[in-house]
Amino acid sequence: MDVAGKTVWITGASSGIGAALATACARAGAKLVLSGRRADALAEVAGRCQAQTLVLPFETTDLDALPGIVAQAETWSGGIDILVNNAGASSQVRNIRWIGDQDWNDTIEVNLNAVYVLVQAVLPAMLEAGGGTIVTVSSLAAVRPGLLGGAPYGAAKAAVQNLMKFLYATFRNDGIRVTTILPGEVNTPIMDTRVRPPSSDERAAMVDPDDVARAILLCCSLPARATIEELVISPSHARDQGPDTEISRWMGAPADFLKNMNQAS
Repeated sequence: MDVAGKTVWITGASSGIGAALATACARAGAKLVLSGRRADALAEVAGRCQAQTLVLPFETTDLDALPGIVAQAETWSGGIDILVNNAGASSQVRNIRWIGDQDWNDTIEVNLNAVYVLVQAVLPAMLEAGGGTIVTVSSLAAVRPGLLGGAPYGAAKAAVQNLMKFLYATFRNDGIRVTTILPGEVNTPIMDTRVRPPSSDERAAMVDPDDVARAILLCCSLPARATIEELVISPSHARDQGPDTEISRWMGAPADFLKNMNQAS
């Protein structure tokens, strides 16, 4: 199986891994469906790709709109051959002790529920066509949970990893290939949401979005007889994450609590 002539739908395509993957798939001869929140950024990515491209801006958390979006994509393309669930977001507060319901629910919506709705919507056409490939970008936070990624992010990424295992176990004999990508720290805009955004030197030592894009393209380009079920991709250099973790421990704590704690110390 090659991606040339195939339709690849990439969510979260406006920047980072999604944008890098769009460029890689376009170079390999794929048709693209690009979705994300920012129409202007998606248009810029589409312009760089120089491929047949449908741009579908929408809010990933607008789950009611997703079936209609899927119908639009399938009508344009004649069928989605490869779906890459790449859209993701982390919570502002990482510690389960301080996180609020809205922050928790929003993180679950983007990283888990949107994947469930989108997969459920594209699966019937893939099964009717005799096969398809579904790739979901999870995170190392799924298997190494902690304050750096945060409670809701790690929980959602672990859940979506489990969902992909279910999908593969259930539909592998129907021609559906399913891959879960578990990246460590990747130098993407999501790093700007960290409680202490990494320095330029720290970012330079992280995995690059192009590295992850190449790995995803490999998973999608193998012959149909072969499936990479899971792929972990980590920075070769392990940085000191202690300061980041400690800041995350207290982010969102009530001011009175922090004041009393400081007085006690």
